[in-house]
Amino acid sequence: MTDAPTSPTSTGRIVLLGATGYTGTLVAHELVARGARPVLAGRSQDRLDALAADLAATAPSAAPRHRAEPTGSPDAGRPTSDSPARPPLGTAVADVDDPRTVRALLEPGDVLVSTVGPFVRRGGPAVEAAIDARAVYLDSTGEPAFIRRVFDELGPRAGRTGAALLTAFGHDWVPGNLAGALALQDEGADAARLEIGYFPTGGGVSGGTRASALETVLEPSYAWRGGRLRAERVAARVVAFDLGAGRRVQGITAGGTEPFTLPPLAPGLRDVEVALGVSGPAVRLAPAATAVATGALRVPGLGGALRRFARSRGGSSGGPDAAARAASRTHVLAVARDASGKVLRRVRLDGPDAYDLTAHFLAWGAARAALGDTRGTGALGPVQAFGLDALLAAAREAGITVTTGR
Repeated sequence: MTDAPTSPTSTGRIVLLGATGYTGTLVAHELVARGARPVLAGRSQDRLDALAADLAATAPSAAPRHRAEPTGSPDAGRPTSDSPARPPLGTAVADVDDPRTVRALLEPGDVLVSTVGPFVRRGGPAVEAAIDARAVYLDSTGEPAFIRRVFDELGPRAGRTGAALLTAFGHDWVPGNLAGALALQDEGADAARLEIGYFPTGGGVSGGTRASALETVLEPSYAWRGGRLRAERVAARVVAFDLGAGRRVQGITAGGTEPFTLPPLAPGLRDVEVALGVSGPAVRLAPAATAVATGALRVPGLGGALRRFARSRGGSSGGPDAAARAASRTHVLAVARDASGKVLRRVRLDGPDAYDLTAHFLAWGAARAALGDTRGTGALGPVQAFGLDALLAAAREAGITVTTGR
């Protein structure tokens, strides 16, 4: 993170890139439900027009004025029957394959939300445009290689221009940041190790998530070990977590924003372990499988074939419907330990579906950023950007319950 004397000056305008994709559409509905009026951006004008019409048809006849609008009231409250109808949302055609069209979306001080992935392959133009425009940038990625690029390479550049980059601002990896920060809140001075596990149940997976996951396995990852960031592959280890009531679950290690954002909260923190829950006996085979896959990348000819195969698996092709999401839950556990391994604090978050959480956090973060509430510039974690209390309130607003103990 690079601190600057002031945060980006906000225009109050939110631009949503990838609005017609699965995650983008969820974010668009969440923004409109909050009273925001995002500019909808994507590759197809016909699909943008259809989304704008759907939003107009499903939104309240008079949405509450959103705090992100320069002339709005922060406490306008719920809609009233005598409020005037609003004009249709603005749309703009833009394609990351032509970065000039993405840069043309932004004015200095705008807020850009990007849901266009896989991000390692397609995410660069949006974040580059945000840096050039001194904008606030948020995205829905969960891909470690892209996250590392944002923090290591693009964050310093954003700090120099005055932009703020909030990568991975969805279910991947905001809840772990929140749970980890809460676990360290009173124990940071003694904490030497922090374990964070994500354990979703039910629901389904979108086409975009499948495409990103396949490419992620082939990309380098990292972990915070021995007091510094170290390169390692995805699923290098299997980690066990105790969810309580005698229930133990397992996860495979992965990157995230937590190894970048949580160590500054506890100077003595030597290790940050982030894991994704995986069910079934096959979890034990994951480290060997990813070792074989990453080793194959070094074989002439085979590595290129594997990458082409991963990139051929498509992208956004829909995802879980509302009923499936309603049946899905997400569980995140953070455990802070001292140097001897003694548990200092456990924090458990239980909440709704991962895609609904992603839409909620992105819409909430964009709205706060459009108000000029972002703290600092450069690459920021959720706690650094908005503060722990505000992030906790946002999580509870989303339906997340928080349980703490030892």
